Amino acid sequence: MGMNQIAETLRLCLEFLSVLCVATGLVITLLQGFWPQGFRHRVKRRQDQRSLNRARLTFGSWLSLALEFQLGADIVATTTTPSKQNLIQLATIAVIRTFLNIFLARELEAEQTFEDNTRKLATVLGQESK
Repeated sequence: MGMNQIAETLRLCLEFLSVLCVATGLVITLLQGFWPQGFRHRVKRRQDQRSLNRARLTFGSWLSLALEFQLGADIVATTTTPSKQNLIQLATIAVIRTFLNIFLARELEAEQTFEDNTRKLATVLGQESK
């Protein structure tokens, strides 16, 4: 098995892991209760907004991991055919994915902070009412 074959196998494995992350994230998000009562029903009820936020956090985390695997696959693919055009394409893809990942991470952090603050507030309000 030559170096190009090893690199191609590694690239395919990384791409498979990326797809697996998206699929796993979808299944886990649906199983966490996002699916059973229906999307429209959950969005309408304000108290269930936390469920929607949790679902977004879960799925967003899996998407972020999938982006990392995709970037790795692109890097491996470029090592086997390092033409000028492939390097420019890799750089472009890397920049786009990096920005997507940064914005996704910021949104996930904001959602997590909101969840944490909501939990703390509920705890404080629960203790005050006793």
